[in-house]
Amino acid sequence: MITVNFETEVNKNQIREILDEIIADPMGGWATLPNNFDAEELAKIKQAAVEIKETSEVLVCIGIGGSYLGHRAIIEALRPKGVEIVYAGNSLSQRELLNAINEVGDKDFSINVISKSGTTLEPALAFNVFKQKLIEKYGEAEAVKRIYATTDANKGTLHDEAVEKGYTRFVVPDNIGGRYSVLTAVGLLPLAAAGIDIDQLLAGAKEMMDDTTSMAQYASMRHILSGRGYDTEVFASFEPATMYFNEWLKQLFGESEGKNRQGIFPASVIYSTDLHSLGQFMQDGRRNLWETIIDFPTDEMNMKIVEAVKKAHGAGGIPVLTINVPTFDEKGFGELIYFFEMSCAISAKLAGVNPFDQPGVEAYKLELKKLLN
Repeated sequence: MITVNFETEVNKNQIREILDEIIADPMGGWATLPNNFDAEELAKIKQAAVEIKETSEVLVCIGIGGSYLGHRAIIEALRPKGVEIVYAGNSLSQRELLNAINEVGDKDFSINVISKSGTTLEPALAFNVFKQKLIEKYGEAEAVKRIYATTDANKGTLHDEAVEKGYTRFVVPDNIGGRYSVLTAVGLLPLAAAGIDIDQLLAGAKEMMDDTTSMAQYASMRHILSGRGYDTEVFASFEPATMYFNEWLKQLFGESEGKNRQGIFPASVIYSTDLHSLGQFMQDGRRNLWETIIDFPTDEMNMKIVEAVKKAHGAGGIPVLTINVPTFDEKGFGELIYFFEMSCAISAKLAGVNPFDQPGVEAYKLELKKLLN
């Protein structure tokens, strides 16, 4: 079970009220998901993963933001031995799209397109390109069998196309937003195809549900530090393979808390690498930040670096919080995902903002549509 190395006073009644609010929220479905995941949907995900493994060397995962960061974080960290995952549709860079096409090359492949609406520009463009490549390689009838659409249950451009063409469909739940969707079909299908044990992932999340104490402690500590003028949180990991987990954390906290001209700015580092680039700033720079170390089990040398950083940065005036992760495996990451999702939601509620909307993102999309007519 995940533990934290700090204690702070927690208003238990307030936390209990916040937890009730989160669970009752129309977008709070992720909070109880590990306890009531639909068995039929889970079996369908596993069967699709088997089909992908049997027919394809590569699964092209097309999505952006919460539609790809969470499952990429786990795959990059654990490096399983399943189907190769190639990512597309997470930017508008032609170079990146061409790189993804070249990665697939002549290999047998399938597509998992992940978009609730089907109209988000980046994945929509990439899907059109790879869908055409699929049709050219296999013909339209076979191509249809190799497209897995994770989208809205009842409506939307991608939903309608999937129904019309006969793609295998999975649901982006109405009550779970993208950045909280790792443990839905959004994340579980590519994870299972890649060779991740998704049962263990869900088991870890379920176990974490029963320990609200550590999550409440972390959220309360963040709230206290923010109130004292610390406006930047630096997530620090000592495992290079967790770089994309840091990216997921930045979206989770940045999109959940950055509202109403307030919020804690999420940044990240990978040590010891970044000690040789940002180390000077961390030690002697502005004291508006604190460090949250995600401490995975590691080798003896890395453990010495972890201890050295804690002592040096603490002595340099940086508050250092440590989150201890017991295992570097599916169960450990299942715990970690739920830990941060719930901690983030509690933290946002303590700050008085809605953890589940993202009006600023919609503003940029509106401006882009104007520019593109």
